[in-house]
Amino acid sequence: MQDSLDITTIIFLALAVFVIWRLRSVLGQKTGHEKPPFDPFSRREPPPTPRPGPRAADGDNVVRLPSGINSPAQTVELSPDRWKDFAEPGSAVAAGLDEIARAEPSFDVRSFVEGAKMAYEMIVMAFAQGDRKTLKNLLSRDVYEGFERAIVERERRGERAETTFVSIDRADIENVEVKGRVAQVTMRFLSKLITATRDAQGNVVDGNPETVVDVTDVWTFARTLGSRDPNWQLVATEAGQ
Repeated sequence: MQDSLDITTIIFLALAVFVIWRLRSVLGQKTGHEKPPFDPFSRREPPPTPRPGPRAADGDNVVRLPSGINSPAQTVELSPDRWKDFAEPGSAVAAGLDEIARAEPSFDVRSFVEGAKMAYEMIVMAFAQGDRKTLKNLLSRDVYEGFERAIVERERRGERAETTFVSIDRADIENVEVKGRVAQVTMRFLSKLITATRDAQGNVVDGNPETVVDVTDVWTFARTLGSRDPNWQLVATEAGQ
């Protein structure tokens, strides 16, 4: 009986060693094609197949505002009404948009503003829901850290935010700056929200779940012009007057 037990044990040990060896042969060797550790804050090369729309089917939360990938800097003839409905001719905003267009001729201001509106709504809702994954994709490091601290503090108090996005009434370009290769576009959003915060017992401690409020936010988006990365990130926020 003892000999039988010993033989069985030896057989299982041999099988275990074989399985470990096979796993190591498949998973434990470097091939030279491994991807580096994922860093949500670093600018990365876009994937081989672009993901359409503001939210891909696999849950990737990235709003792809228009860029001029593969469009080299060149002299571009700009029409007099090129920024109609978005900037007054001769204004600082128009001059800033001109700089972007010269660096990336495919830049389309109308598509940019629509993308910024989608990003604004996604960020507002992600913050209310504590959705860190979405926030990491859309925010710069500094802005994300600020949002993260607020979410952690809310969770520490056992509170829960409830937000219903009603509408964006206006989305205006307030300022455009190009410093070196980095473009910054500041947007003023006028929106309507229903927002309330409840404590652990479900009592409303801030806001009103039945009242629509007007909200003004001034947000700045930035991107390195000419970069293969098409994504703009939120780099600064402030409450508007």
